[in-house]
Amino acid sequence: MKIVAFTGAGISKQSNIPTFMEKPEVREKLFRSYANQHHQDYNDVIKQLKENMNDAIPNDAHKALFEYDIPVITMNIDGLHNQAGSVALELHGGLPEDHEMDVAWSLFNKPVLYGDPAPNYQKAYEMVYDLDRGDIFLVIGCSFHTAIACDLRELAKKRGAQVIEIQDDAAGKVRHIVKELISERDGL
Repeated sequence: MKIVAFTGAGISKQSNIPTFMEKPEVREKLFRSYANQHHQDYNDVIKQLKENMNDAIPNDAHKALFEYDIPVITMNIDGLHNQAGSVALELHGGLPEDHEMDVAWSLFNKPVLYGDPAPNYQKAYEMVYDLDRGDIFLVIGCSFHTAIACDLRELAKKRGAQVIEIQDDAAGKVRHIVKELISERDGL
């Protein structure tokens, strides 16, 4: 049995990073057209995102996915999976480096904006397509507000994988659920 994790903002909420659901005014400005027309305001939004994430550290959910060697597909741009040790497939890129902040509006994949191509989407579809009956697609803190989030869930179901949703208290639940799944897989 293979396990693949798919994570969204809910996994990082307990690392004190607000979700876009809590900050709709930020989501409204993450469009390529907005960045192109409002350079300074867009740069200020990205600066605010960076400040929200600067002091964040991985929580136990991020750590458990690394410790149990679970492949991760993430919609997050916070880098917490990588800080925990995972090599996550980042669907929406990351954030600009400090020296890039004056031109943040012109960058691609830092982060992927609405209206930009998302180069890692194909890789995500391939990872999920490799799931078979009896495998697990572990969805952690992902809403249904993006097409990719809905598509990957549906693809996992079509491939016969079991979709397990953890939508609250990721830091408290992920380790327990992953440990249980691995024990079941390994017959322990």
